[in-house]
Amino acid sequence: MDFDFSDDQQQLRDAVAKWVEKAYAFERRRGIEAAGGFSREAWDELAELGLGGLYIPEDEGGLGMGPVEGMVVMEELGRGIVLEPLAQSLIAGAVLAGHADEDTKDNWLPRIAGGQALVVLAYQERKARYRLDVCEAQAKKSGSAWTLSGTKSLVPVGDQADAFLVPAQADGRIALFLVERNASGVEARGYGTQDGSRAAEVVFDNASATLVAADGLPVLEHAVDIGIASLCAEAVGVMEKTLAVTAEYLNTRKQFGVLIGSFQALRHRMADMKMQLELARSMSYYATLKLNAPAPERRQAIARAKYQLGQSMRFVSQQSVQLHGGIGVTDEYIASHYFRRLTQMEMTFGDSLYHLGQVSDRMQDTAGVFA
Repeated sequence: MDFDFSDDQQQLRDAVAKWVEKAYAFERRRGIEAAGGFSREAWDELAELGLGGLYIPEDEGGLGMGPVEGMVVMEELGRGIVLEPLAQSLIAGAVLAGHADEDTKDNWLPRIAGGQALVVLAYQERKARYRLDVCEAQAKKSGSAWTLSGTKSLVPVGDQADAFLVPAQADGRIALFLVERNASGVEARGYGTQDGSRAAEVVFDNASATLVAADGLPVLEHAVDIGIASLCAEAVGVMEKTLAVTAEYLNTRKQFGVLIGSFQALRHRMADMKMQLELARSMSYYATLKLNAPAPERRQAIARAKYQLGQSMRFVSQQSVQLHGGIGVTDEYIASHYFRRLTQMEMTFGDSLYHLGQVSDRMQDTAGVFA
């Protein structure tokens, strides 16, 4: 298979990499983290690059691109551990473009593509334990209007977003709705997360809602799979930069008058980190290429990828801290921020143990050495 990127994809990568290097330096990121974990100014800069419209059709103001372009972009954002949640716009663009009615598309897609509207997925509930089919939020219909009640946790930048994609029980099954943050009955309590980004608890109390998909569970599963594939790509960028920072440290730090990078034991550990990075990269490609596959095949591939990425993220981040020593956990040094980001990513959209269970559940009866 040909895994080379096209000229357009490479130009997209170069544009994002240039923005990360010149406009999103570590000191700016630290300032954004100190200010709450989200910068509307930085978000607008991402929108100026057209990134919010990657999955939105051109006739709705987007770029009309696909999963590979999304992967390329997320890798570069990962290298800069960018706090602004671009993956949420990829999810919202894909879901609304594929399932919303024409009025909703016309109202929201151009604004998402242009960065004027930030729409995020609000699906997690306290009792769900990563399961998408567990949902206590309720939606009721009166005439042609819907209202929604429930509480969603860990909503990315939930107190800064303009609207939410919210699953709720309706007519005996899970449906998917769009709810504006400034609607009556919506309350968001924001807080910082351990990696420096921002999330919120969002409470809906008979809030006005727009139906996006009556059979919402398959749509929600696809939305989460887009999020996982984006996270896998981002993690590759984070790990690649973590490896580079660690190698640089080993090649400058001296002990007993020699560079510690010359110690054979430490070189072996760096080789193990590199191996885990490449395993993660191959599974990120796998997840991306399966995003448009039939649902059973896609879900199985995504679970496999997230499990491997979880293992790789844990290994690379922990080895980086070990090789740095005490400086590796100080807030002033960039390696600690990569460690925190990778630690949180491992638990986002389901941790490694959960996805190992998903891989097991989706094995065929004939799987194994005796097949």
